[in-house]
Amino acid sequence: MSRDQWWRTAVIYQIYPRSFADANGDGTGDLAGVRSRLPYLRSLGIDAIWFTPWYLSPLADGGYDVADYRVIDPAFGTVEEAELLIAEAAAIGIKTIIDVVPNHISSEHEWFRTALAAEPGSPERERFWFRGGEELPTDWVSSFSGDTWTRTKNPDGTPGEWYLHLFTPEQPDLNWNHPDVRREHEDILKFWFDRGVAGIRIDSATMPVKDPTFPPVGQNEDHPYVDRDALHEIYRDWRKVADSYDDPRVLVGEIWLADSERFARYLRPDEMHTAFNFDLMGRPWDARELRTSIDSTLAAHEPVNAPATWVLSNHDVTRPTTRYGREDSSFSFATKRFGVPTDLAKGRRRARAAAMLTAALPGSLYIYQGDELGLPEVEDLPLVALQDPIFHRSAGTDPGRDGCRVPLPWTTTGPSFGFNTQGFTPWLPQPGDWGSQSVEAQQDDPGSMLSLYRELLARRPRDGEFSWHDLTGADVIAFHRGTEFVCVVNFGADPLQLPTGTTVLLASSALVGDQLPTDSAAWLRLSSPPAKAEDPVGERP
Repeated sequence: MSRDQWWRTAVIYQIYPRSFADANGDGTGDLAGVRSRLPYLRSLGIDAIWFTPWYLSPLADGGYDVADYRVIDPAFGTVEEAELLIAEAAAIGIKTIIDVVPNHISSEHEWFRTALAAEPGSPERERFWFRGGEELPTDWVSSFSGDTWTRTKNPDGTPGEWYLHLFTPEQPDLNWNHPDVRREHEDILKFWFDRGVAGIRIDSATMPVKDPTFPPVGQNEDHPYVDRDALHEIYRDWRKVADSYDDPRVLVGEIWLADSERFARYLRPDEMHTAFNFDLMGRPWDARELRTSIDSTLAAHEPVNAPATWVLSNHDVTRPTTRYGREDSSFSFATKRFGVPTDLAKGRRRARAAAMLTAALPGSLYIYQGDELGLPEVEDLPLVALQDPIFHRSAGTDPGRDGCRVPLPWTTTGPSFGFNTQGFTPWLPQPGDWGSQSVEAQQDDPGSMLSLYRELLARRPRDGEFSWHDLTGADVIAFHRGTEFVCVVNFGADPLQLPTGTTVLLASSALVGDQLPTDSAAWLRLSSPPAKAEDPVGERP
């Protein structure tokens, strides 16, 4: 594999800047804080860091409402500091990936302020979706609950036109039929690629293009605003920008699609390099379910020779330690509610095994900040502290995503557990026991989650053909990578006898003799090569 294809097997660590590390002590994480923690990131053994939006934003949706792509939000730092961070990370072998949000911008963006000040039918409004009439133009439902249209006011105070927003009213959707929109985003890519960014992650990548006739959802075979064919022309143009650099840049799509054939279209050789695989993340802790997910994911990627990506959580999803301890251990935004009980001991045990399972699979691996510490979802945040628009737009029925965004604990003691050293209160309150799960508490403990992550990232197989091991059964997942490596995960209630003729390289739980406990994983080395599988599926060299 050539050096410029690092992304095919990379370990990518997701940073939510507000909650990673706070250097100036104002309660909000910043780029200086990230720079101060680069040695920690290097010690994990990662290849790249991915930042959720760090741009100027009123933070109506955690930074995904961008007011200016060429300005770093002052809460985080400056463009100059971002350049330093990119360079310092690169100097220790860590690449930088940033978010771009093509579906919408902030209502505070200059384009939208100009559009509101302009007359109906003006060129300024053509960059968005404005419509007249007394009734809502469609009955589409927002991804954050509620309507997708907000009505403006005319200068004389009378009701004006409606504008489309698939998320919050503070996030007006862009009209991707307009040449200004296409040209601006290509210029944004160049702006950050010129500053050393190695790639971009494309938020809500299937949603930017709309059917301009605005039909009801389900009326036609094609969805009116998800996975429309015209998207592919846009991403082919972006790929040309990425490939124009001597060190080609990488495009990573956030693509939620159930149709594997449609999903794979985004990964054709002239479009995106990789796309997030959310299927496994949403499945329950069940051997059959996860094996089905692995099979379907690898099969979807094989025809386009793209690497799969594996991820257990992100800034939108309930953390694995909490999720896997529940009776229903799957994940769905639609079913997320307050007061769901969890067994954290069970969840932590399963999260350890899940980390080893995903790290052994072929492709790239994403780790959300704090998962390497086994942090649980914080589910008792004061209601007055919640900021996520999902909570507010659902009238409080959905707890939202703040529980996985609580600032990280670095030290065992202190007012903010090392999130800052000045003692200022973090933007979201941390639990009182946060210090017991901190980096400091775990770094010298060989049995900690942090030690497990460091070990599995150091030993993770990056090549070797994937094939199922014959140990696979109703309560077991077992597979080969190459001729010597085997990963075994026990989902059953009873300890599992490990295959004979193997040496244990790493285990998520202490073995009982040569048996693997329930909800545990082990990496093994074979003393003799496996029989060739009939139809192995995996990443091609």
